[in-house]
Amino acid sequence: MAMVRITPMEVRVRCDWFDGRPRTIQTSEGTLPVVAVARVRDESAAYPLQVGPRTIFEVRTPQSRMSLTYQHRGRRWLIEGVDPTPAPRAVA
Repeated sequence: MAMVRITPMEVRVRCDWFDGRPRTIQTSEGTLPVVAVARVRDESAAYPLQVGPRTIFEVRTPQSRMSLTYQHRGRRWLIEGVDPTPAPRAVA
């Protein structure tokens, strides 16, 4: 299924100490572990003036895929998109 854009929701994110990758996402409903980081888009060189520089992570959790954005100017984490169907796991 496709990523569905939602109203940005502020969340707390814990990152890996060494490489800065998101490890857990804390929402009002609970804590979600990040299983994998699928993509990273760095918009620190070219960005919309109103938004400011940001980094967008596409992460996978056990329940869904999410578009997770870190806004550098405000030092905030936001969820901007959700794909509620998790990707199928490879069977070995």
